[in-house]
Amino acid sequence: MEESRRRTSWPVTLVVLLFALSTLVMVLKDGGDDETSPAAAPAASVDLDLKKLPVSSTHSTIKAAPQDPRPTKTPSGTVVHPKRATALYDEPDGKPFAKVRPTEFGDVWLPAITRNRDWVQVLLPSKPNGSTGWIRGSELTEAHSRFRVEVHLGERSLELFEDDALVGTWTVAIGAGGTPTPVGRTFVLGQIIDDKQPFSPVIMPLGSHSETLDSYGGGPGTVALHGWTDPSVFGKAISHGCVRVPDDALDLLRTVPIGTPVMVDEA
Repeated sequence: MEESRRRTSWPVTLVVLLFALSTLVMVLKDGGDDETSPAAAPAASVDLDLKKLPVSSTHSTIKAAPQDPRPTKTPSGTVVHPKRATALYDEPDGKPFAKVRPTEFGDVWLPAITRNRDWVQVLLPSKPNGSTGWIRGSELTEAHSRFRVEVHLGERSLELFEDDALVGTWTVAIGAGGTPTPVGRTFVLGQIIDDKQPFSPVIMPLGSHSETLDSYGGGPGTVALHGWTDPSVFGKAISHGCVRVPDDALDLLRTVPIGTPVMVDEA
């Protein structure tokens, strides 16, 4: 994480010497998509009531969220964590339309897909699929995931990469014709560990949802990576949209950081 100083000043009052107070803010290092927006001027100070903004989570639908402008472009691996509940904007210095909280399935880490000097555009966990939002860089902590997951629906395969090197390839089960696995770029939203689950001890919800089901399994239709007890399903289009993986794949997938990009295509 790199840091720099941004200057602010206090108003002049009667017979008081004007002085400057420097405060530290985080400046995110370059690591988003190659294509970046022009640098935006610092946002004006406004009184923003976060309580009035809906929460972007796997349980919500935020129709005002901008759509992913490049859903087939692989993110660089830069992931960001909101330090506190913070506003999401439709563009740098734009209109706030929602907020994101620092925790959901544990800490929230979101892939950075575009950035400029003061702002970062991230993928969101809310519906509709491909939702994005802009967050002030000063509200974020940055990290990097060396991993990438690719799911190829035509081949019914999953690939795991570390530092762009292929770690492994597995035949998997994908969504059935009426409940397809959604394509586009998404990310690992969390990891649920439950040894009492009848089908998988680990479930890894993604930041995407079924396009045909509003809910299943007691949840809001969130797509996930998880195991399966019957290996005969692998290679078939048979699920409600989730990607079912073999045990050895699950053992490796559970080691990837939250926020790791997941690319799903028709190949």
